[in-house]
Parts: sequence; structure tokens; C-alpha cells
Amino acid sequence: MSRTARTAFLALLLAAPALVLSPGAVLPAAAAQAGVAPAASSVAKVPVAAATPSPAAAPKAPKAPTDPRNIGVLVNKQVPLKPKNYVPRGLVTVQGQRLRAEPASALKTMMKDAKRAGATLVAVSGYRSYTTQKSLFARYSRLYGAAYASRISARPGYSEHQTGLTMDVGAANGKCRLSSCFGSTKAGTWVAKNAWKYGYIVRYPRGQEKVTGYTYEPWHLRYVGKRIAAAMKKGKIPTLEAYYGRAKRS
Repeated sequence: MSRTARTAFLALLLAAPALVLSPGAVLPAAAAQAGVAPAASSVAKVPVAAATPSPAAAPKAPKAPTDPRNIGVLVNKQVPLKPKNYVPRGLVTVQGQRLRAEPASALKTMMKDAKRAGATLVAVSGYRSYTTQKSLFARYSRLYGAAYASRISARPGYSEHQTGLTMDVGAANGKCRLSSCFGSTKAGTWVAKNAWKYGYIVRYPRGQEKVTGYTYEPWHLRYVGKRIAAAMKKGKIPTLEAYYGRAKRS
């Protein structure tokens, strides 16, 4: 390489800090002046880091309906029915207990399928009026005290049973009726696994008393419709409060 070529090569090297030379590499311009043909891979560019995609935002929780005629209505200790003496229309009877027509139809189908699976269910308690709930809560309060009564029963106007969307179910043999041990029976296990397919959820699941305000009730089935029930199942959302963004979803 001539002195002139070496000078040009050094000038190019100092003027191009963004280029990284592999061992033995020759810059093209200097190589041309030096009469050397550079290899195609002799010059390597500094890699540019790819932009890191921002994490997807969590889906926004739907707004909880307040109209008691809506099958997705939220009713709990903080959210009463409006009006508190609400009476649903079109109640029908299932095994001596009343429900609104849509949840009644779904319950009948669920009961047929449960029976085929050897987990026969019976209807224990469905719709309760404001007056009935008032008497029931007063009775529990006398027996257990108001504090404990509020963990196992709703005040009048705050009960899901008053919506006509709820049914307490039990095993046909009467075992563990309205007791937490129902959850470990064949009927209770089947319900926990399959109720969502019919638009029902176990409204007061284990470990969620701080959210729902009620002790574990594996027998208390609330109809919310297949769309909401499937979304809760898919998202592993334990309570209706969590579904509406009023509690953590896990």
C-alpha cells in the first residue's frame, strides 16, 4: 500500500466511528485506493436494538348494571336493589321453587345433565320477597346475633334471591344441604365444574368472604347468563364484584 493510500485509509477510519472492523477487514474506499478487493462481509454495522413493544393494557371492566331486570345486575351488601321492594315479573316454578323464566329454563337443562352424570340436583330455595327476607334476617339475628346473621343472610332489599335469578340447590339424598360440605359431594363438585355452561356461577366461592361479604356457599347459584359466566370462567374471575372491577380478579 502506498503512503497516499495509507493516509486515506487512516482518514476514513477516524471519520467513521460507527463502523466496526472485523480482524483483517479493509474499508472499501481505502481498499480501492490500495488495489485490494474487500470481502463482502468484511465490514459489520453496529446492530440497532429493536423497539420493545409496550405491554397490552388490561381489558376495561364492564359497568355493573343497576336495573334489577338486567340478568347481570350486581346486588350485594353495599349495592341494594332499586327499588328495595322490587318484585320480578314472570316467575315460574321449578320443583316448587320460583325463578324468572330464563334462569328457570337453564336450571332445568342443568338438572337434566347433572342427573345423567349421576349428580342429581334438587331445588332448595329460589325467589324470596322483600317481606320474606326481612323475616328470615330477623330470625337469624335473634338466633345468632346481627353480626353473624349478616355473614350468612342478606338484609331485605339486598338479597340476590329477591331478583328471581338465584337458586339454592342440593343433592337429591339431602346430604350437606345448605352446608359448606355440599361442595365436596358429587353434586357440589359437578355444579362447581359445570354451572357456567348454563349461565350460572357459584356466587359465594371459598376464600372470597372479604369481597362478597358472605361465607362460602357452594349451593348458592346465581344466573348471570352464558356470556358473563363464560367470561368469568375463561378469565378465572372468582366473583361478580371482580368481574365488574370492584375487586381483584385473582
